[in-house]
Amino acid sequence: MSYLVLARKYRPRNFTEMVGQDHVVQALTNALTTQRLHHAYLFTGTRGVGKTTVSRILAKSLNCQGPDGNGGITATPCGVCAACSDIDSGRFVDYTELDAASNRGVDEVQALLEQAVYKPVQGRFKVFMIDEVHMLTNTAFNAMLKTLEEPPEYLKFVLATTDPQKVPVTVLSRCLQFNLRPMAPETIREHLAKVLADEQVSSEVQALRLLARAARGSMRDALSLTDQAIAFGSGQLLEATVRQMLGSVDRSYVFRLIEALAVGDGKTVVDTVETLRLNGLSSASTLEEMSTILQRMAIIQTVASASEDDSDPDAMETARLAAAMPADEIQLLYSICLHGRADLGLAPDEYAALTMVLLRLLAFKPKTAEKKTLSDAGVRAAPAPLPVTPSPPAQSVRATPPTPLRPPKSVQPWEDEPAAVPAVRSGQQIPVRDTDSITVSPLEHEPKRPVAPVEYAQAATQLVAVPVRRQVETRADAAASQATAVLVPTEEGDFWHATVQQLITTESVNALVRELALQSQLIARDTDQWLLRVERESLNQPASRDRLSAALQQAGYPVRLAVEVGRVTDCPARRNGAAAAEKQLAAEKIIFDDPFVQAMMRDFGAKIVPGSIKPL
Repeated sequence: MSYLVLARKYRPRNFTEMVGQDHVVQALTNALTTQRLHHAYLFTGTRGVGKTTVSRILAKSLNCQGPDGNGGITATPCGVCAACSDIDSGRFVDYTELDAASNRGVDEVQALLEQAVYKPVQGRFKVFMIDEVHMLTNTAFNAMLKTLEEPPEYLKFVLATTDPQKVPVTVLSRCLQFNLRPMAPETIREHLAKVLADEQVSSEVQALRLLARAARGSMRDALSLTDQAIAFGSGQLLEATVRQMLGSVDRSYVFRLIEALAVGDGKTVVDTVETLRLNGLSSASTLEEMSTILQRMAIIQTVASASEDDSDPDAMETARLAAAMPADEIQLLYSICLHGRADLGLAPDEYAALTMVLLRLLAFKPKTAEKKTLSDAGVRAAPAPLPVTPSPPAQSVRATPPTPLRPPKSVQPWEDEPAAVPAVRSGQQIPVRDTDSITVSPLEHEPKRPVAPVEYAQAATQLVAVPVRRQVETRADAAASQATAVLVPTEEGDFWHATVQQLITTESVNALVRELALQSQLIARDTDQWLLRVERESLNQPASRDRLSAALQQAGYPVRLAVEVGRVTDCPARRNGAAAAEKQLAAEKIIFDDPFVQAMMRDFGAKIVPGSIKPL
């Protein structure tokens, strides 16, 4: 007799042998026990999870006659009667399987439905099983709708598909749908251990783990890989042979890479990838194994008891790396490994792509002097107190409130600058928070008393310079400051405004160059050099200056431009804004002074929508 592959030899014959689909088994078992049977079932799920197997078991449960021939509908088919044995061997005349991948037309479906008018020949029910039903054409779906909705009492439909999104809603609404889930690696490993025990094949636990992960939720794929591993290992399943067959990377390389990335050792990373190249190990498998280890490390950091897994021989090494690597770097490396797998196919050399993916963590690794591991979480070193300037002896000053310091109008992003804070008494510390805000806590034993104007003025004159951060000015803030800025017309401003308008009209400047021209003020003109002033450093770019100078040369002004940063009181942008504001006010005055508008507002309470008035 020819050899029967494990996937067919160990196909479940009843619901009790089904693995990993308890939710489907329980629902169908209860329905068969209480005989609350639907006329159409739809089983969905990925390949190799048991869709066809459940269909055959359901057909046997509906047509089982029992060992004595007097049985009825049951959730536990006997497997020995004529109906059960014929369904298992594929010879039962009342059980029809149609492969919709190769019989997808309306003619094949009509030929199947023509058999529905005849009662069962041997069994209790006719069962039509259509596999890969999503491959049917729209015409074929429409042809079976009426029969699928109201079939004869002796007819049951069983549909199976791996892509339920392609099945029309009209078909889905007529079926009782069950989703068969991908199986967990541990479930597959336990089932493989039972199968190999029945086959009397010796195996290692780690070899079964590799096969279970390679199956990716499919029991049929797991049994097929086991068949291949048995042949490859001459009747034995050893970790080394299974890893060689699957092309999986030894975890010692993975641990070496993770440890090198944790300490920032780029040379070890490059050397290890070169070793993988010489041994012909897969780059995709390397990133997959790294993702698995990193996920385990993150769980160990979150749940301390997860490191006590005696069944995993790599648990101790994983726990050691989890204690040595910060949690944020683990998350970053995990994300890089996941996204890096998609980059392998884009590179001309997959090992060069693997090297770049691994070195990406070193490029984005936080440059912190303090190593943040899980044991340090929540513990932060107390900041050192700032130096305190002692108060000078009292002097006679005028009791006038000090002039408040005005911040500059344009501040660069996160630019360090001294901030003015009142002086404190000698010996008093200023605690600094993470937000860079500074607060001075009064002494608890000192009673509160009103501060005299002289003391207030004296304290205000003693300032402590502390570097602070200031956020970059947003676009809305810039527009608001531009609108409220005071325009001081100058003679040079008249000339510069006319020149810039000419450049804009002729489209000689655009983008940043136009913005530089509009926001700048002409301070001085020489025969060969003009001096401009801007308030924002971001506008003072060499490329923008050169392009503006070239535009001026084309306009007949062969001069060099020098740009400084400072306060601007007269620029083309402010002149344009002032002119637009005058036009807007004039337009609004015309509307509000109109007698008809005033009558409508007075008699009927009419209101003018703000912003609806536009000057012509």
